[in-house]
Amino acid sequence: MAGEELIEIKFRLFDGTDIGPNKYNPSTTIGSLKEIILTQWPQGKENAPKTINDVKLINAGKILENNKTLAESRVQVGELPGGVTTMHVVVRPPLSDKNNEKLLSDSPRTHRCGCTIL
Repeated sequence: MAGEELIEIKFRLFDGTDIGPNKYNPSTTIGSLKEIILTQWPQGKENAPKTINDVKLINAGKILENNKTLAESRVQVGELPGGVTTMHVVVRPPLSDKNNEKLLSDSPRTHRCGCTIL
């Protein structure tokens, strides 16, 4: 599609740091963006994703689907031409394996509430 403008995106990680901003073609799939995030993930950060299935991208409160393109996933309201779109990156915690699951079920259960007020 000739004449399409590149979309400038930065990815906001859980601790407030960013990957990017970089410019992407509107025909880029969300799955491709997740692969880029995996390759550019900062070294030494905890909870690093291992596959694209460990990563969720959120734009304007909407979880984006791997098979959709940027053009299909963009929210047009409030975006300024030439502005940077921020997508939030959520890493799904690793699923426990059967050995660890047994250890967790044997340990006493404690109820915890983790709230953050900003």
